Amino acid sequence: MSEKLKSEKPKLPTGFARRMVDWQRQHGRQSLPWQNTRDPYRVWLSEIMLQQTQVSTVLDYYPRFLQRFPDMAALAAAPQDDVLGLWSGLGYYSRARNLHRCAQEVVARFGGAFPSTAERLVTLPGIGRSTAAAIAAFCFHERSAILDGNVKRVLTRVLGYGEDLALAASERNLWALAEQLLPPDAADMPAYTQSLMDLGATVCLPRKVQCDGCPVASLCQARQEAQPLAYPVKTRKLKRSSATLWLLWAVNAQGQVWLHKRPARGIWADLFSLPVFDDEAALLASCADARSPRYIKPWKHVLTHRDLHLHPVHVQINQVPRCEGQWVDTQDWPQLGLPAPIRLLLDGQKD
Repeated sequence: MSEKLKSEKPKLPTGFARRMVDWQRQHGRQSLPWQNTRDPYRVWLSEIMLQQTQVSTVLDYYPRFLQRFPDMAALAAAPQDDVLGLWSGLGYYSRARNLHRCAQEVVARFGGAFPSTAERLVTLPGIGRSTAAAIAAFCFHERSAILDGNVKRVLTRVLGYGEDLALAASERNLWALAEQLLPPDAADMPAYTQSLMDLGATVCLPRKVQCDGCPVASLCQARQEAQPLAYPVKTRKLKRSSATLWLLWAVNAQGQVWLHKRPARGIWADLFSLPVFDDEAALLASCADARSPRYIKPWKHVLTHRDLHLHPVHVQINQVPRCEGQWVDTQDWPQLGLPAPIRLLLDGQKD
């Protein structure tokens, strides 16, 4: 990308918001279960679930979660283990812990009703600036800009914004531009906000663009430059790490499995898991009376910043293992909050 391009102040396209609103009402997504509602609880829940998670996955979890926790009061009153259990398999479990804390704060601070401004919403656990703006726009028609990953991609391409988003100042400048692009009529805010989400999710994709179906293609600087995939610019890359975990899969004569609750910090925080060891020797020492340990084929489980190399060992045991935990019945463990690879293992999908 040329230095000239990077140094130029982006010119705001005329009619951008109007085109986006009209496109969303005619061609955008209209039938998702969290749409067509102004209930902040349902909008908030969908926004949190959709962070780092595909719509197809959330479509399965969202109705089940609402059935168990139909409103803020029910969620706030639930034990955290119940919340994590229902979230199990959705990943990024800090979202579930913050969801629970947020519900309790809304009940304690606001009498169970969400505040109506992004400025106050952002003070709640797990609600960042973009999520707060989405709730305020959808539910209270507040003129407040969102700027999640999809929206950053749409706006940097339309504006030809070539500044490095790894720099805080560059992101602040993009926030300011996003605010300037908002529609003047607050009544258009739900459709406008949804249009940005829809365009980024279905048309203006990370590695593929469908400019023929884009309502703002004629306004798009990246298209005029014939290099849409050059945006957004972000030079800082995530550093990946790896870890090897040995998992004790201990089962007694009654078919119960030995599980323990992970610490509140670190990997799989607050979830139930098979006991984890740093090496094979330590695992075997925890179950000296085990009969014929069976080594499950190791596999790699990929997290955002880390690769986990998992080495499960299945043992039949008569005594209590020499590690923290408890025996859990076969009919009970499926309801617990379990990391996805542990659930796959116990389900027999990694045997």
